[in-house]
Amino acid sequence: MEKIPSFTIDHIRLNRGVYVSRQDVVGGEVVTTFDVRMKEPNREPALSPSAIHTMEHLVATFLRNHPVWASRIIYWGPMGCLTGNYLIVKGDIPSRDIVPLLREAFAFVASYDGEVPGATARDCGNYLLMNLPEARWEARKYLTEVLERISDENLTYPE
Repeated sequence: MEKIPSFTIDHIRLNRGVYVSRQDVVGGEVVTTFDVRMKEPNREPALSPSAIHTMEHLVATFLRNHPVWASRIIYWGPMGCLTGNYLIVKGDIPSRDIVPLLREAFAFVASYDGEVPGATARDCGNYLLMNLPEARWEARKYLTEVLERISDENLTYPE
């Protein structure tokens, strides 16, 4: 069986960052999938399930309500390996151009103080798997260490 493209990325050399994972044409329109890599794969502990689940609820809600980007957001959700998230957006968008939106989203999570949207038994299939303090900590860490200091090595997959 042929490897899918995301399994051909050198995860040993992959840094935290924002990468164009793939671009597809759907219904005549380009759709860009971003790899929002929050942890260095296999070199630091992955995100906890409760932190990334909380971030999923907060960031997805933030993005789908954004005054400029809402109509272009298709999906935000965690990677199975728990080292980051995927963001799928309508349009042919380079990594650098999505960073300002991600800065806004992660600043939102880092400072969020309230009930997590959709964190009820009626609205979520595992509503008890939430940890807002840890999600805030992880968001602040990624924001200050990666998004606010972004460089080419954090925007282009290693060769």
